[in-house]
Amino acid sequence: MDDGPAKTARAEWGTRFGFLMAMIGAMVGAGNIWRFPYVMGSNGGGAFVLAFLTLLLVLAVPGLMAEVALGRYANEGVIGAFRSVVGSRGVVGFGVVVLLVNIALMSYYSPVVGWTLYYAVHSLLFTFTASGFEAEPFMNEFFANSLLVIGLHTIVMASIAAILVLGIRRGVERIVVYAVPALVLSLVVMAIRGLTLPGASEGLAFAFGIQWEYLVESDTWITALGQALFSTGLGWGIALTVGSYLREYDDVPLGGGIFTAIGESSVGILAALAIFPVVFAVEGVEPDAGAGLAFVSLVQVFPEIPLGGLVAILFFVGFFLATFTSGLLITEVSVTTLSEETRFDRTQTTLGVCGAIWLLGLPSAYSVAVLDYLDFVFGNWGLPLATLAIIGVIGWVMGPQRLRLLAVNRNAGVYVGRWWNPVIRYVVPAVMVFIVAYFAYENFGSPEMIGGMVVLVTFPAIGYAIMSVLESGGGRPEGDEVPGGDD
Repeated sequence: MDDGPAKTARAEWGTRFGFLMAMIGAMVGAGNIWRFPYVMGSNGGGAFVLAFLTLLLVLAVPGLMAEVALGRYANEGVIGAFRSVVGSRGVVGFGVVVLLVNIALMSYYSPVVGWTLYYAVHSLLFTFTASGFEAEPFMNEFFANSLLVIGLHTIVMASIAAILVLGIRRGVERIVVYAVPALVLSLVVMAIRGLTLPGASEGLAFAFGIQWEYLVESDTWITALGQALFSTGLGWGIALTVGSYLREYDDVPLGGGIFTAIGESSVGILAALAIFPVVFAVEGVEPDAGAGLAFVSLVQVFPEIPLGGLVAILFFVGFFLATFTSGLLITEVSVTTLSEETRFDRTQTTLGVCGAIWLLGLPSAYSVAVLDYLDFVFGNWGLPLATLAIIGVIGWVMGPQRLRLLAVNRNAGVYVGRWWNPVIRYVVPAVMVFIVAYFAYENFGSPEMIGGMVVLVTFPAIGYAIMSVLESGGGRPEGDEVPGGDD
């Protein structure tokens, strides 16, 4: 085949199923399998689900449509998409903000993927059902072994690099079309097993019984809002990047918005169905154990139930698949963008990005305290900043009406009406500002707030400065290979 034309052709998803699995694989991660069940159990069960689904439909679905549509419209990564809307000015630096936040998030998410890998391996070794096993000492000993956690972090980033080097179709798509269905299947089997155990009805009542009083508490809605935005990945640049590889006839509203939201929320609810009936099958295990639900409380259950070793395999292998596919797509955001914006090819960019994330992730792998601090700072400050950058450019620079006509409703099976315009321009930004203001009020003067304010001030300044210098020098190189042209 002649190399000339092939190098200028941008890759696309090979199938609509591949695109949908990429969206679900990117959004479904630790936030769904680990965080959703314990947050749900601590915030009124079914009341939290109602609040979560309401905010998911009102805010996350329109926002995801906007982000995917911007990627389709620009047919480029984050910085290229911003440039196509705002022109070659320093304001393109807000695209750099999204990239910086994305890399920071992945730097501490990779060690978390390593945790799930460690537990998945031990589930396959039937460690959790061995005589004398104790869940809490096992977890504490693991976290205290910094070299082991760093080694797992290294394995995770090396695996992600190996897959991303192959490109969109031969790498990313081939993984997600198998990993996401396998995750769902493992949770379904585990849920079926759990529902046959004594205590299943109590578990369902605890998880899904609606405690109506929680719906008038602000904490329920704020927690549900954070879950809806964090678990869908809105503002990470993932949906934009995935959308940039869409084919002409793919459906943004249905695939990029509605299907993703339904799939993402369904996995979270399925995880709750899989976990709580199993937990209630054993006396003395706390169902509202918070963050330790998956790594301590649930692990204590496996030795006490029939076929507990196999149930452990289903859960932790599925958990690992969820976190790994999310990490894969998070990293792809930087690979796509930097491949377009530099003279390096995809292989060089992948190795550079993964190497940088690995290096930046060493402190989080070494210390859980560092990971918790970064998660608070970037999850509660950096992510809203990145979301505001993307939604702000669409709502106030490009205009939601223009994007809706040019990209959202193009070949759409579900027509999006004018209601979408004010939601993108006013509602989503207002909610994001409220989140930032709320956390500022709640954490005034704390080290986390100081770190958050540093991010809010310095990241836009850094992005603006970088792009002002680069754009004044003529912008990105012309004539180089377009990333992902692997097919």
